[in-house]
Amino acid sequence: MTERRLLLVNGPNLNLLGTREPEIYGSQTLADVERLVADASSARGFDVRAVQSNHEGVLLDAIHAARLDCAGIVINPGGLTHTSVVLRDALAGVDLPVAEVHISDVSQRESFRHHSYVADVAVVHVVGEGVAGYETAVRLLLDVITGRAEG
Repeated sequence: MTERRLLLVNGPNLNLLGTREPEIYGSQTLADVERLVADASSARGFDVRAVQSNHEGVLLDAIHAARLDCAGIVINPGGLTHTSVVLRDALAGVDLPVAEVHISDVSQRESFRHHSYVADVAVVHVVGEGVAGYETAVRLLLDVITGRAEG
């Protein structure tokens, strides 16, 4: 592996972190998330390219581009988790290790949130840890990428 970069993908409505339903998603912002991921990645010698969009095609294009210069993908697909086969196919198609992150515990929410189209292509799943879950996802994904097992 020559590239030491992660792609951080945040889906629809995650630009509203900090103001959208703080009782579910907390008060930290998307900028806080991006800083947390950058710091966790940097500590292991990786940099991060971050993308957030409310438009599925923008996310697909970023995922496709990642195959050229990224070692893995950390993604919170937002509501696309439960609806987007094409997002799942894009992640499978780039053949990079994927960490799926959800701020809330989706299994404890509405029944339509219980299925993830991303789950079967992700090697790491972090659910319900709040924004701190992004740091956990980075750590676990980098362990997979570098072949380092925590002990």
